[in-house]
Amino acid sequence: MDNPIYRLAPQLFGDYPKPFLKLYDEISIGQDTEKNNLKERLWKAYEFGNRYHEGQKRLSGEPYFNHCIEVAQTLASWNMDYKTIMAGLLHDVVEDTNITVEDLEKEFDKDIANLVDGLTKISGIEFSSRKEKQAGNFMKMLLSVAKDIRVVIIKFADRIHNMKTIEYLSKIKQRRIALETRDVYSPLAHRLGMSSVKSELDDLAFKTLNKEDYDSIDSKLKTTNRQRKKLINSYIGPIKAGLDKYNIKPDIYGRSKSYYSIYGKMINRNKDFEDIYDIYAIRIIVHKIEECYSALGVVHSLHTPVQERFKDFIATPKSNGYQSIHTTIIGTDGKMLEIQIRTEEMDKTAEIGIASHWIYKEGRKTTNDIGADIKWLRELIEILKNESSDPKEFMDLLKIDLFDGEIYVFTPAGDLIQLPIGSTPVDFAFQVHTQVGMHCLGAKVNHQLVTLNEELKSGDVVEIITGKKQTPSINWQKFVVTSKARNAISKYIKNTSISESIKLGKEILFKTLRRLKIYNQKQKYLDAYSSFGFSNENTYLSAIGHGKLAFREIHNRISPDQTERESSTYKKIGDAIENVLRPKDGILLDGINNLMIKYGKCCNPIPGDDVTGFVTRGRGLTVHRTTCHSLPLVTQEEERLVPVDWNIPRGTTFNSRLKIVGMDYKGLLKNLSECIGGQNININSVDIKVNGAIATAYFIVQIKNKRQLDRLIKKLSFVKNVDNVERVGR
Repeated sequence: MDNPIYRLAPQLFGDYPKPFLKLYDEISIGQDTEKNNLKERLWKAYEFGNRYHEGQKRLSGEPYFNHCIEVAQTLASWNMDYKTIMAGLLHDVVEDTNITVEDLEKEFDKDIANLVDGLTKISGIEFSSRKEKQAGNFMKMLLSVAKDIRVVIIKFADRIHNMKTIEYLSKIKQRRIALETRDVYSPLAHRLGMSSVKSELDDLAFKTLNKEDYDSIDSKLKTTNRQRKKLINSYIGPIKAGLDKYNIKPDIYGRSKSYYSIYGKMINRNKDFEDIYDIYAIRIIVHKIEECYSALGVVHSLHTPVQERFKDFIATPKSNGYQSIHTTIIGTDGKMLEIQIRTEEMDKTAEIGIASHWIYKEGRKTTNDIGADIKWLRELIEILKNESSDPKEFMDLLKIDLFDGEIYVFTPAGDLIQLPIGSTPVDFAFQVHTQVGMHCLGAKVNHQLVTLNEELKSGDVVEIITGKKQTPSINWQKFVVTSKARNAISKYIKNTSISESIKLGKEILFKTLRRLKIYNQKQKYLDAYSSFGFSNENTYLSAIGHGKLAFREIHNRISPDQTERESSTYKKIGDAIENVLRPKDGILLDGINNLMIKYGKCCNPIPGDDVTGFVTRGRGLTVHRTTCHSLPLVTQEEERLVPVDWNIPRGTTFNSRLKIVGMDYKGLLKNLSECIGGQNININSVDIKVNGAIATAYFIVQIKNKRQLDRLIKKLSFVKNVDNVERVGR
């Protein structure tokens, strides 16, 4: 593995390569490691990566190792420790060369090997779709954070450079990577307090996804730059003069919002670029916390503040560690202007977040200590480690936790609780304690009784009413927003469902045996679980209760020589089984029967879906998927929700709508249609639209059950240049 000529390169050629020296100069200041020792360590990683990536090219045609150098350079600019920077140089050697994690540990150390391993994509595992594969990769990467937060920081540096060079990829890959950057990496950077990273990722994704709008904003910013700088300077002078009276020497400058932020304001407010007042903000950087409040006083003495837009994140920091005072003033021109006031340390934390906490001196601050600074991440990791091995579940939890914005509410005792925007009393209850959430019966907000789906606001005082017999409802999942609440509810519902299905399965089995007058053989039927591939009696009974295993199938296996009389007896026991399977409330409401049944067009349920019935005021029963967002919230109209189950004739088909996104090419529609026809599935309608190089097709197909639909989605995902296939409502 070792090649001495690489290690002797500086001696042979007279000096180190310029990219290496540039990197070394960036990180040498402030490191505890002796300069010479640091240089040797860094060179070892540099030449190792260069050696094993030799001959590899990026799509741009440049050497692949240039990418690794850029990643390391970015990490150095964030003042990361030398091991993180070395891992940045080596981050792709396991994935793209014949080097193993064990090789890295032997050549360097376990710390660096683990960092690279956490960044290496999953290999050797078969996934059913690209989405599942990506979910698996995110799952592995973020679970690595439990060991070392630096994995994520390296990934950000990697993603930034990949986005900067994305133009060399195909349009469909550009779109997919840009969406992933915008929807996952950018929010994750925000939650880690890395605002400069978030802004850069947002703008890079925006440039790829909306090039025309990006260029328009870029042009307008450049055109108005001189004018806006002049306006900003007119504010800075008086503020500096005011602070000079207190012997405060601040650093004051104007800072423009990110392109994506400006675009968002234009869309959300339905305004043109010229009508957006807060494109620029003034930032005041001082040395001490008390100087922040002095600066605030000076600003408010000079300009009228907008009270409802004042926020003190120094007194109540955000969960990602962000601290600053935000105030908005009415300027001399009558327009509003935002001013941010913070210390130097706060500013560093605001820009690079958790990376700013990295202290190089060994023994001063460990990885675990740094992880403890980010409470939400620690809680999420614990949930993922303990509860979610499924990549899809992981992504659901991840997206829930990557919320943008927080509220601050209080317990009756005055304790402050931070929650994401959109939180409800149930989210609050679980945040206080899991058991409080599990037994949440009702809630009071500001001493007024409210529904459990009431959206909380900052400053609310929340009191939870509990009941010993109260348990979580499946309908809570429709309105809770925190991963802690959602995970606890899901776990309870799952465990309860299994328990109830076991009870139901036993009831079906025993009632049927009694009707057949062979109840004395019940033990033989209970012991038959292994012959059907079940590991124990409970999973066997659960399958019967869920309808996955029919009694007739069991009876035929145990008594294959059954008589005609026994066979005819099945007709007689039909009612008995139906009575067991029918929910206790049935589809009756206040004595009304013979309800008409319709299927919700909002979610298009099909056999195999978990469903719930909703009794309409017109005597009809509408069947929805339990996950359908159109279902009324339990706290509003719980009495109109009734449990239902599937009981349909064999061969019945249902309409299901599929959305398929992919790269447009001649023959795409033909390939999609042939794939569907090859599964012996009829197409009711098709609608396809092309925007640039991206084609979006909507198919309505006739499906027998969810199993058939899942199989079709899997087949379609492998059609040439198809990027995403998903089931949608109307």
